[in-house]
Amino acid sequence: MFLRLFLFWLGLALAVVLDANWTGPWYATATFGVLIGVLGFWQSWRGSRVLLWLKKEGQSEAPPVNGLWGEVSDRVRRLLRQRELQAAASEARLQEFLAALQASPNGVVLLDAQGHIEWCNQMAAEHFGFEVPRDLQQSLGNLLRDPVFTDYETAGDYRTAVTLLGRGNTPSHPVKISLQLHPYGDGRKLLLSRDITALEQAEAMRRDFVANVSHEIRTPLTVLVGFIETLQTLPLNEDERTRYLALMAQQSARMQSVVQDLLTLSRLEGSPTPDLHEWTSVAALLQHCQAEAAALSAQLYPDAAAPQQLSFPSMAAQRAAGEIAGRGTELQSALSNLVNNAVRYTPAGGRITVEWQPLPDGSARFSVRDTGAGIAPEHLPRLTERFYRIDRSRSRETGGTGLGLAIVKHALQRHGAALEISSELGQGSVFATVFPAQRLRLPSELAQLEAASEGF
Repeated sequence: MFLRLFLFWLGLALAVVLDANWTGPWYATATFGVLIGVLGFWQSWRGSRVLLWLKKEGQSEAPPVNGLWGEVSDRVRRLLRQRELQAAASEARLQEFLAALQASPNGVVLLDAQGHIEWCNQMAAEHFGFEVPRDLQQSLGNLLRDPVFTDYETAGDYRTAVTLLGRGNTPSHPVKISLQLHPYGDGRKLLLSRDITALEQAEAMRRDFVANVSHEIRTPLTVLVGFIETLQTLPLNEDERTRYLALMAQQSARMQSVVQDLLTLSRLEGSPTPDLHEWTSVAALLQHCQAEAAALSAQLYPDAAAPQQLSFPSMAAQRAAGEIAGRGTELQSALSNLVNNAVRYTPAGGRITVEWQPLPDGSARFSVRDTGAGIAPEHLPRLTERFYRIDRSRSRETGGTGLGLAIVKHALQRHGAALEISSELGQGSVFATVFPAQRLRLPSELAQLEAASEGF
């Protein structure tokens, strides 16, 4: 269209210029006007090409025009390219920011002014059970139906966090989530969440430890102070003095046991991990456990018609177990504690079975199974806490300090093992641990080492 008009006006201009009969001022004016019209249409046509290029989205190549419009198209093209680069850089930075939020150990949820979820990271999805992208743009209040959170959101006071029970929370495995809303922008909110289960457990352990150690020390001290005042103020005969002194000695021994166990725990936590140069016979460890268990069982049930049945590996199996690397005193303390606990909490006529089982990968499993009363599921996660007792009166009757399993846990961890506990009420309990292969050597390996040393 513009090309035809341009050719028409160009022909007319040439005709005017070449026609010699057209002379005078009118001729010059007409010629000038025609040329201006031709140039105007020419520029209009070139400008229209630039405008069509701008209107087409995604058009990367500018039209091949020169002059003024060419300069305009070049500048526009450079501006568009600059804008594209800036947009790409902003998008890359946004993705980096979102990737950083995804890597955060805390949950992050972005909410719009209406409380709808605009974005959340994977940790928040795990905390609250969101499914991305299905739950995006959904109302947070519809997905998080917890009365505690509803009251918190309605109150509008977000200066402090609120604690909710997390997904998968059970009496035996409590899960607690702390969350807090932070308003920003035009009515938007940032929701931050974190799993505080471990912190809550640590705080509960700290409170219980302070309360229990104070109680364990104060009780025998109270008894001692009372007997000392009695001995100082009352005239007593020899039998009374003997009985009071025996009770004082008993309470002193109890207090000494608590202090000794606390010192043992402190030493285990502060000393380096035992190396692989000190070896202890597994048979010696098991025989020591067997002797202690038999003595303790006879002490607890001296007049029982049906004494406890103690089952240990045969001597041949014990000798075939070889040796274990580590500190012998710590290993003996850990294994004896497990066996003695089974004896203490198994009634007369019950059975305690101790096993040492070599595993295919070279490791070995030590286990103690009893037929006692069993342990309720809610107590299992806390059994290795300091001073934690299921039945305080029963523990004191059997002479326990409440620190035995804590010592066992730390001693085993220092030797690359972990304590495993399984139990059912009325069905007994199993306490077990697996020692890694690098801390064990069989008699055949020991013989090879001795033969090699003799060769040198």
